[in-house]
Amino acid sequence: MSAETASGASADIHTGWTTRLRRVPVTLLFAWTVVFIVLAWAALPQLFTGYSGTEGVPGEQLRAPSAEHVLGTDGLGRDVYARIVYGSRHSLSGAFVAVTVGLLFGTLLGLIAGARGGWIDAVIMRLMDSMLAVPSLLLSLSIIVLLGFGTINVAIAVGAVSVARFARLARSEVVRVRRSEYVEAAFGSGGTFWAVLYRHVLPNSLTSVIALAALQFGSAILAISTLGFLGYGAPPPTPEWGLLIAEGRNYLSRAWWLTAAPGIVVVLVVLSADRISKALGGTTP
Repeated sequence: MSAETASGASADIHTGWTTRLRRVPVTLLFAWTVVFIVLAWAALPQLFTGYSGTEGVPGEQLRAPSAEHVLGTDGLGRDVYARIVYGSRHSLSGAFVAVTVGLLFGTLLGLIAGARGGWIDAVIMRLMDSMLAVPSLLLSLSIIVLLGFGTINVAIAVGAVSVARFARLARSEVVRVRRSEYVEAAFGSGGTFWAVLYRHVLPNSLTSVIALAALQFGSAILAISTLGFLGYGAPPPTPEWGLLIAEGRNYLSRAWWLTAAPGIVVVLVVLSADRISKALGGTTP
């Protein structure tokens, strides 16, 4: 290949990537940026702040946002930005556990119900309907009472509540794929039930389920923050987002940043997850 040909190919590749990037909506780019930043906070918080997430500085109580403390300090002199950064690890890990629980168990139940049909389908779906009939917050609280307090237990409770949503969506996708011609052909060529289910039905049923997982990730962060705000999550001084908002409510009249800063972060992450889920599901902006 000559130098001119290689240069032309490189220019075409660059032009192709530039064209694709321009076609990506600005809102989707912003959503991915927010998620990337928060994930970086959770993975390497010490790279983004030099302050501790739990230890305060004497004489620095309730400082307003400034160049030294970007988001101010709380009643114990702890940097609010640092607590938000370190709190991302607890909130995101809890949301990941919640989504994993809902995705695995919900998809499994929906797969069995849609593939088997009959009385098995009826029993599983009526159980899922019963779960959906109970308010999610009340059901989460009931599970937390059985498991105990803490971030992981709260995450498991939130994930258990989402099982019904995943199961219903997975079942509808499995029923649609199960009736397709290539699945019938796989059965006709001698494929066993579980082999066809694993090789053909499950892979072609996961697109909408994965989009729901992205949406549920944002919902899980919101639910975990809500339960943390109510005092069922991580105990103080753990810098969990819901707990940060709860701790700042006593200072609303003179230190608005204590609740506004973590609240805005939660809202941005939830909206970003919602936007990404729409893109994964093929929904137009």
